Amino acid sequence: MKIIGVTGPTGSGKSLFCDYLSEQGIPVIDADEVYHGLLVPPSPCLYALRRVFGDGILRPDGTLDRTALSDIVFHDEKKLSLLNDTVLGFVLDRIRAMLNELAARGHTHAAVDAPTLIESGFHRECDTVISILSPAELRVERIIARDHITRERAEARVHAQKGDDFYKEHSHYVLTNSGDPHEFFKKINELTKDLSL
Repeated sequence: MKIIGVTGPTGSGKSLFCDYLSEQGIPVIDADEVYHGLLVPPSPCLYALRRVFGDGILRPDGTLDRTALSDIVFHDEKKLSLLNDTVLGFVLDRIRAMLNELAARGHTHAAVDAPTLIESGFHRECDTVISILSPAELRVERIIARDHITRERAEARVHAQKGDDFYKEHSHYVLTNSGDPHEFFKKINELTKDLSL
């Protein structure tokens, strides 16, 4: 089975690309969804986060307070790295198990949508790596609209991520989403034809 790794900074348009792949019948594993699924208590992943970041990241009912954790990690590069180091092992193990299940069911292709695909090293397990990039200000606006957060928090998320050159250096293909849906879908069509998807 061929594995397509899809990455890029938050707000760039990865989900649009992955929606297109899904419509073509290619299963897409969303690493963020996998991560959130692993946080339902009782959870070894949640326990590991609590051990590293303290009880302040938990709500009274014992579930993760994502806003509290975001406020810690998106203003401190070392703490963001610590977050990734803490959770990536759990997430990657689950993704590998899901890919094995898809291969066993006869799928010839599968995509993994992961914002930290490259940082985790998982890009080396992919047959093709595609990065979706977009101008920073456009990403900020999308994040505000999508997550209903302040501009300050959205900008903190954008600034906490790697620059475009990092993605270009580690990808087989790069798609730039400048905000024009028609133009972006045209690029997607051309790329998927090139990959025979």
